Amino acid sequence: MSVQAVESKRAYSGYHVRDVPEDDWELAHTGPNTPLGEYFRKHWNPVALSSQVTELPVAVRIMGEDLVVFRDKSGNVGVLHRHCSHRGTSLEYGIPSERGIRCCYHGWLFDIDGRILETPGEPPDSKLKDSFVHGAYPALEYKGLIFTYLGPPDEKPDFPIYDVFELPDNKLVPYSTHTPCNWLQVHENGIDPVHAVFLHGRVGEQHFNEAWLEMPTLNFRQSDKGMYYVTARRLGDMIWVRSAEMVFPNFAQTGALWEYGDRGEKLFGRVSLSRWTVPEDDTSTWFFGWRHFNDIVDPEHLGDESLCGHDSVDFVGQTGGRGYDEGQRNPGDWEAQVSQRPIANHKMEHLGSSDVGVAMLRRLFGQAVEDKFVPRQFPGGRKADGGPIPTVSHDTVLYVPPKTDADDRELLAEVGERVLDAIESGHEVPSAERITHIEGLLREISEAPRD
Repeated sequence: MSVQAVESKRAYSGYHVRDVPEDDWELAHTGPNTPLGEYFRKHWNPVALSSQVTELPVAVRIMGEDLVVFRDKSGNVGVLHRHCSHRGTSLEYGIPSERGIRCCYHGWLFDIDGRILETPGEPPDSKLKDSFVHGAYPALEYKGLIFTYLGPPDEKPDFPIYDVFELPDNKLVPYSTHTPCNWLQVHENGIDPVHAVFLHGRVGEQHFNEAWLEMPTLNFRQSDKGMYYVTARRLGDMIWVRSAEMVFPNFAQTGALWEYGDRGEKLFGRVSLSRWTVPEDDTSTWFFGWRHFNDIVDPEHLGDESLCGHDSVDFVGQTGGRGYDEGQRNPGDWEAQVSQRPIANHKMEHLGSSDVGVAMLRRLFGQAVEDKFVPRQFPGGRKADGGPIPTVSHDTVLYVPPKTDADDRELLAEVGERVLDAIESGHEVPSAERITHIEGLLREISEAPRD
């Protein structure tokens, strides 16, 4: 054992552990020509809220690329390289036209696909506009979000339609939040259910209700699209089972924000959040997604959709706009993630048993960039029968009292696994029958009397 290793185990050992090693660049860096950056670029990513892109262009930076998002006067959305290919003026000062956007400096007109439509300062017979095209990316607008595809044109995938995008009696409200740190420390927060017990309950101010203070059983599972966790908590005679899902590369979903777990059975309650973790560059990140509002995930109507929008969402600790003192007194996810350094240094961490999910996520990303883990693809963006792509994230509350002859933690873990198995089994049944199939299996787990 080295002298430094020995000294680092003694009190006041700061001198011996002060050096900060190089960051985990393969998982942290997403700029052009980086392994993870090229992987990300082969998927659709949100770049703006539709509400941001009205009569004026919007400058954005995604994965280290400076872009401009605009809507021309015919309603078409474009995503172009930000700087005019004539003399470099930013197209955030461009003027949207009936077709395309016109640079303010010399009037060049660019279509949404990058073709140069006009070069008005050139002679009428000039061939300059036909000799090259401006950098452009495909854009797609869906339910209040604008997406783009930054990868090789001949590898563009279909845009995926997941089941929670089309739920009945559910309102999707677009929102975004910005976090000035690396994308991975933001993203992996969603596969770490233990932080909710402490950060959101036991350590500082209580952000949710008493049910969240219970330490759950933990299990993590690789899926055909990524991975998920399953947790189970005992709340009287009820067991609350919860799963959150990561769909590779950067889509994730979270169940109810204000679940109580002891207010009657709930079979397959769905999600409060669907969102993408989108690197702005290596040291800043955007969340883009939807808050879901319905009577199942928020029966007491504690959410506030009026607070959801550009860099704003309706639960505490998700942005840096509260002020430094308040963040110290009542830290949330934003403070916990940003304070890990601009790029969290994995070599300085000491992971424990509660970090199994984080370690699995990092390992799968390492495999994904080497094509050793290839998540399932859905041609057409849907299941073969035309239904939306099934997802797992949920809250399930079942009546399963403690057993006098059994370890209750083992019972919790068993119920959690059975619930997840039931939900996963619904992937392969016809889309129209999926919910009925899942709910039938969940009723079999419950011990509540049935008529």
